[in-house]
Amino acid sequence: MLACAAALMVPLGAVHAQDRDITIAVSIPAATHGWTGGVVYHAEQAKAEVEAAFPNVEVVLSTASSASAQVSALEDLSATRDLDALVILPFTSEELTGPVEQVKANGTFITVVDRGLADPEIQDLYVAGDNIAVGANTARWLSEQLGGEGDIVVLRGIPTVIDDERIQGFTEVIEQTNINIMDIQYANWNQDQAFTLMQDYLAKYPHIDAVWANDDDMLLGVIEAVDQAGREDIRFALGGNGMRQVVEMVMEGNERTPISTPYPPSMIKSAIYMTAAQFSAQAPMRGSFLLDAPLITPQNADQFYYPDSPF
Repeated sequence: MLACAAALMVPLGAVHAQDRDITIAVSIPAATHGWTGGVVYHAEQAKAEVEAAFPNVEVVLSTASSASAQVSALEDLSATRDLDALVILPFTSEELTGPVEQVKANGTFITVVDRGLADPEIQDLYVAGDNIAVGANTARWLSEQLGGEGDIVVLRGIPTVIDDERIQGFTEVIEQTNINIMDIQYANWNQDQAFTLMQDYLAKYPHIDAVWANDDDMLLGVIEAVDQAGREDIRFALGGNGMRQVVEMVMEGNERTPISTPYPPSMIKSAIYMTAAQFSAQAPMRGSFLLDAPLITPQNADQFYYPDSPF
């Protein structure tokens, strides 16, 4: 997907943008953990590249450390600027749906990235990874390795459509096996909270066959807790998103974390490029664009490894 979006920029440079000025607001979470740090990094790159390609296009980048802060930032942007488009990665789905709908009412083109809104009718364009596949592909691999039985624990992210879809994909596969999900709680895609929750799981359950952390930031917290406790019963500790550190584990043939699934933060860059094309290249951009989520294995890990990436 990123390659396709980047390819759009080649002909775009030779096309004159519309005569009037175009303002594209980009609202994203602050770099509160590794994945969102990658989102901020790629959004900043896209802002510079789009503005260089189209002198009459302004990309206004706004970051927020909470859902309420993101709502306030949207209100300020709407009150102070005439927004042609809004590219938003919602902090949470429910809290941002109403505010984005208000922006939409002003005639603003809405691009939603990653975490879908509670009402998908609001969006004109949706760019995300296949979260159901992230969960389902991980669950199929784990079921095969465990022989379809065992006791596992799961860590959820934050209450969003993306988290719901990952859990849906994972549990639908697990429900077809004899694997028992002993516990499933939120750790908010946060390494420290995952460390604390995993400590609770370890104290509560004397035997755990595997852990699925839903996200690689949380996985690092899980691994730290397991190592500190010296628990050798846990055969697999798995996450998702394709964090650089985790891909390195896969490349090295780590027995406990031998696979991952990609969910690149660079999707924000794809979304900004595509939104710019909507206004500047006579290239209508509407619909849903999903990135695949194949398993990252030792055999293909080099294809997903970016040593200079912040995530």
